[in-house]
Amino acid sequence: MKQHVSLVVVALVAGCTVGPDYKRPDAPTAAAFKEAPPEGWKLSQPIDSLPKGAWWTIYHDPTLDQLESQVALSNQNIKSFEAQYRQAQAIVDEARSQEWPTIGLTADATRSRSSSGSSSSSAVNHRARTQFTGEATASWDLDLWGKIRRQVESDVAASQVSAADLANATLSAEETLANDYFQLRFQDALTQLLTDTVKADEEALRITQNQYAAGTTAPSDVAQAETVLAAARAELIAAGIQRQSFEHAIAVLTGQPPAALTIPPGTLANEVPNVPAGLPSTLLERRPDIASAERTMAEENALIGVAVAAYYPDVSLSGDYGFIGGNPLGKLFRAANRVWSLGANASETLFDAGERGAAVKAAEATYDKSVADYRQTVLTAFQQVEDELSSLRILEKQAAAEAEAVRAAQRSLDIALNEYRAGTVAYTTVVTAQTALLSDQQSELQVRESRMVASATLVAALGGGWSTDELAKK
Repeated sequence: MKQHVSLVVVALVAGCTVGPDYKRPDAPTAAAFKEAPPEGWKLSQPIDSLPKGAWWTIYHDPTLDQLESQVALSNQNIKSFEAQYRQAQAIVDEARSQEWPTIGLTADATRSRSSSGSSSSSAVNHRARTQFTGEATASWDLDLWGKIRRQVESDVAASQVSAADLANATLSAEETLANDYFQLRFQDALTQLLTDTVKADEEALRITQNQYAAGTTAPSDVAQAETVLAAARAELIAAGIQRQSFEHAIAVLTGQPPAALTIPPGTLANEVPNVPAGLPSTLLERRPDIASAERTMAEENALIGVAVAAYYPDVSLSGDYGFIGGNPLGKLFRAANRVWSLGANASETLFDAGERGAAVKAAEATYDKSVADYRQTVLTAFQQVEDELSSLRILEKQAAAEAEAVRAAQRSLDIALNEYRAGTVAYTTVVTAQTALLSDQQSELQVRESRMVASATLVAALGGGWSTDELAKK
């Protein structure tokens, strides 16, 4: 008999979960990326796949590796998201606890005195007695309609949202650091270029001064050479200001005060690693922001079930078992002092002026919003990947054109200097050639920087080696 009762209870508890079961809505996808690298262009240093987590190692830069490794450990924004994730996990544990009975224990000791005697007699006896109570209580919400289970389902999804948000915040900080680092290296390369330019301009000024002393050139040529040199020196100083700003930003990203970090000068890479874009459909599993939006849908879908469950009665069981007796305490736990009770309770709201219906509609509307947000997140992700793929394609062509422009500008300057030394052209020809060369060299460096930044941004747009498989471990 007891076995049959137990089976009935289990069947009632597990038998019904109201509300819609979650199924991931379709997202707008394409068969392939429009800007996927065709045979006509292919970046150097091909890699088969992104490293798991440490995606920045594809650049083979020890300084960048060392800086990036500090982001997840010390960045304060990431620590904030990590705390939110731990909070979400605790909320799941709290919700799951409601699936189980609540058991309590109470103990009580009461000392009281009563009077006895005849009302017509002046003799009254005062008697004192002590009563002890020891009792265990239990209550259990049977959750016949799955309200608690839907809430747990929602909280689990919310925890996964928090985990994906943490991964997304980490990836964003890593991407920002990489971009700042490449821009810092651009400033290093620009500083070296301007240093070389200043030296060349100093040599040009020396030649001009010698020719002026020999009476073969005008004083205006010396003035022009001095002007060009002064302008180059001013640009060199300005490059140092920008570099310090990027170094300070990197320090904060790694959780350090700016004064604590000094990055030695280095070079800006020439080679851009090839990052395989893969199929658009795989992007749904590789971007933590998409995973966050998808898990939000699951969270809101479960809350519809919570709202629907309010239409059904709440059923709970309760029980008490204990002992009540007087002195001595050692005889409290005798069969004669035993007390117990079992009870069941059901409650149902008969009229609420449409409150429950409105709650269900609100939950459904919130879910519909999460679906639209999910699809928009997917579209934005595809746009970001396409943007960076096209940027890399176009920048590669621009890099080749800028390299040719630098070579041509250098030849033009060499010819102008030779002709000036021979006295066949004015110094303005040299100044024009110097300005053109420096401009082309700066443009070439800017394209190199843009390619590296676009590469890092593409890696982040592809998820940085992350996968939704990691959510199952959270």
